[in-house]
Amino acid sequence: MAARLYEQCLLRTTGGHGGPPLQNCNLGVQCKHQLNLIFRVERQFVVKRKLINLVVVLVVLAAGSQAHAQTRNRNAAAPAPTLMASLPESDAVAQVKLKQLLSEAMPRILANNPAKLSEANASIDRFKNRTGLDPRMFQQIALGIKFTFPSEGVTKLQTVALANGSFTPNAMIAAGRVASNGKYREEKYQDKTLYIFTLEENIKLLGVFDFRIDELAAAPLDNNILALGDPIAVRSAIDASRSRKRANSDLIALASRDPNAVIGFGSNMSDQLISNLDIGNAPIATDLKSLRQVFGSVGTTVSDLQLFLGARAVNAEAARSLGDTLEGLKLFGAALVGRLSGVKGVLAKSALSNMKIVTDANELQIRTSVAQAEVGPLFGY
Repeated sequence: MAARLYEQCLLRTTGGHGGPPLQNCNLGVQCKHQLNLIFRVERQFVVKRKLINLVVVLVVLAAGSQAHAQTRNRNAAAPAPTLMASLPESDAVAQVKLKQLLSEAMPRILANNPAKLSEANASIDRFKNRTGLDPRMFQQIALGIKFTFPSEGVTKLQTVALANGSFTPNAMIAAGRVASNGKYREEKYQDKTLYIFTLEENIKLLGVFDFRIDELAAAPLDNNILALGDPIAVRSAIDASRSRKRANSDLIALASRDPNAVIGFGSNMSDQLISNLDIGNAPIATDLKSLRQVFGSVGTTVSDLQLFLGARAVNAEAARSLGDTLEGLKLFGAALVGRLSGVKGVLAKSALSNMKIVTDANELQIRTSVAQAEVGPLFGY
């Protein structure tokens, strides 16, 4: 429907089919207004976590075309055990192959920007010197996120990270005690010891992720896994390690769709989470409320970054309605991309031209790829 309206807008403004052009097209203004509202989602969301914002914005831009009449069977096969299987019950999960990201993907992405690569490595070294934790020694990191809603329109994230790799958790914590120069305390929980470091500073990683850490708790779960996060989150990870029940099986299956991906994630989308995004447009907000889960992955080749995003709606009809709306926005977005200049314009044009969209039952899928050399200039932009 949105696609047809957009085409009508073009005909009316250009005088297509022999008709006189109109100077003003309310429909075009409305489409542009909707796009502006979508891109403002990140600024309106109280917790400006780039992962969640990226998921929502890409879902809005990722169109669907024809949906099957049947809803996809959600009884997915049980995923193979991964680090994510040790996470406590979560609303969203993610896994990052950090060693591969830092040793392979990052150098390729920043190959044409040696100054930025040096800055990214320096930020990792500063994090290591400040916390005693060396990200280069982490093989994988699994993230578990809980959404809380303390007041109307406010969403907060509580995140716990589990790390494994070429280190022993006890040795890593010992290094942290030394690096903290005494600014830490110990707390006993069950038979574990939490080491809570006082940081109170903003930390920037890779020139992209900028966040503040006041307190960072760390606790070894076993000889191979280190839990990191705020004290409450780390205690929940200890509780989960004691339980034989493994949570998040559906989300883990979504995050593990591509076993070769460097990053994979899956998230439940509750009505309250979506309503707190405050899209500001009733039709789009209605379509987004039909979402139940979003998931995706980031993969790498020698030259490209491969991006995948999926979304599950409540049924096939809802997916079809969302697809109609998003198809129109995608068409209008193609017209706006031509106005972008510089590195952002190059990346946007590449991503749009390579975009492949599929709708399967109640599931929307989008795939695209961009050259890693096109992504590098955006780091720290």
